[in-house]
Amino acid sequence: MTVHRTNEQPSTSGLVDRLNGTWHRPALAVFFLIVLAHWAEHVAQAVQIYALNWSVPDARGVLGIWFPWLVKQEWLHYGYALVMLVGLWSLRHAFAGTARTWWLVALGIQVWHHFEHLLLLVQAQADAYLFGKAAPTSIIQLIVPRVELHLFYNAAVFLPMVVGMYLHRTANAGYVRCTCAVRAVAAASAPV
Repeated sequence: MTVHRTNEQPSTSGLVDRLNGTWHRPALAVFFLIVLAHWAEHVAQAVQIYALNWSVPDARGVLGIWFPWLVKQEWLHYGYALVMLVGLWSLRHAFAGTARTWWLVALGIQVWHHFEHLLLLVQAQADAYLFGKAAPTSIIQLIVPRVELHLFYNAAVFLPMVVGMYLHRTANAGYVRCTCAVRAVAAASAPV
């Protein structure tokens, strides 16, 4: 008979188990770098519009300067939203307590952000636009322009994600398989 302690996280299998155990720290680092790179693109676009006075179509972030055709593709934006959703979902098992709450807040916001990008992608692929618009349009985009909306979405996902990561690394309460906690890293590097 197997006895489960109530404070343990549910068991997962295979890759997800490793991502939330011994690989959690490097997996979080890679995921965080991807998030920062995307966030930098949105910040660069905002600087191009608000500080450099570029028109919105000309403000394409850093990648868009070199590959203007690429950033106009809805599948690129949808792909990033999907990577974010999968990353937040897959790495959630190692979070516990308040850190888990913050991580799940980021995940919940990303679920909606992903849905909005899916809506944009379907419109672009079908070449049929909702709400009588001349281009793919998301629901909240009816109220908030796309550039500002995506700055908001990325901030709304990023901030609780960072709080969750900070709490996870400093507390890591209740989940001993993960090596992210500062005390776990310090203990592992201490001389025997």
